[in-house]
Amino acid sequence: MNIKKIKRLAADMKEKTVETRRYLHAHPELSWRETETSLYVERRLREYGYENIRRGFGDAASGVTADLSGSSGPRFALRADLDALPIHEENGAPYRSSVDGVMHACGHDGHISILLAAAEILSLMKEEMPGCIRLIFQPAEEIGSPSGAAVMIDEGALEDVDAIGGLHLWSFVESGKVQWKNGPVMASSDRWNVVFTGKGGHGAAPHTAIDPTVAAAAFLCAIQTITSREIDPIEPAVVSLGKIEAGDAFNIIPDRVNMAGTLRSFDSGIRASMEARLRRLAGGIAAAYRCEAETSVTHMIPSVVNHAGITKILREAAEAVVGAENTEESPRLMISEDFSMYQERVPGTFFFVGAGNPAKGADNPHHSPRFEIDEDALETGVAMMAAFAFSAVEKLK
Repeated sequence: MNIKKIKRLAADMKEKTVETRRYLHAHPELSWRETETSLYVERRLREYGYENIRRGFGDAASGVTADLSGSSGPRFALRADLDALPIHEENGAPYRSSVDGVMHACGHDGHISILLAAAEILSLMKEEMPGCIRLIFQPAEEIGSPSGAAVMIDEGALEDVDAIGGLHLWSFVESGKVQWKNGPVMASSDRWNVVFTGKGGHGAAPHTAIDPTVAAAAFLCAIQTITSREIDPIEPAVVSLGKIEAGDAFNIIPDRVNMAGTLRSFDSGIRASMEARLRRLAGGIAAAYRCEAETSVTHMIPSVVNHAGITKILREAAEAVVGAENTEESPRLMISEDFSMYQERVPGTFFFVGAGNPAKGADNPHHSPRFEIDEDALETGVAMMAAFAFSAVEKLK
């Protein structure tokens, strides 16, 4: 791998990469609606000489895959996500979102820009590459279900792929640094719903009603004991309530309460046990309060579990790009990422590129209306993706 050439090309492309990112930031599109973004990606890949280009997955016109065929050898995939969020941007930059109520507030505009620039570098170095590259520009990462990753996999995005890599720009990490981790790094994400049904009545005569709000309140307190009393304290897990709906008037006891929340864990056994735990608590509390309970869990995103061998390749590439002093092990994160679905099919590693810089206003959390990145991180990301891919096809061979 000619790391000096990769770094030089990434530096030469910095201005173009920033320009691409700002264009995409100004023109965000929501999950499964990334049509113009996908057309833009497709045009660029055709310019770079990519083959087998497909645009449109599921019932949407979004999502792009493409191949770069070097010499015979392994096929390594690189993935970026396309979608923005339903957030009204509060930044005042000249490239701020032009779409009211829609914003790239998680860095996906940067991910697209990085992968397009890395794609150009790989095309320029095609004759030196002992293998093939598959690019995956994925729709609908943010939506959870139906996941863009699941749809693309079902429609052949990983066909003939030996391994995969992906990155996330991360505002919580200093710009210029790269984080890696073996094993579980991001949690699974599932949705739970519990509906308590009682008997509505007048708020002044509670004895004539069966109040499901009291059962719901008891259940909210009880679910805290799942993580505090039922799961080994050294195993991280989260049970959170995010939504509760009950009643329409202040003086009427409703006949039902709808509750919904999220489940997060790293351990597949804990994940699989959660529905039974919730159902037991909801059923017992409903019986105690003369109500009925209906419980369901929707399994959405598995945990991101990085493959040791691919992570070793990534870590060595990171040390070559930014130096060992600027690489570090990532903590485990309770957020989720549907990159994990690719990892269920082929070995893969997901890593983080620092994009935080308080001096540039790039220190707000992801999904914030004031989210911003340090655009210097784009050059790091470009060099990382190109070096990771080049090194992977060399070492997997």
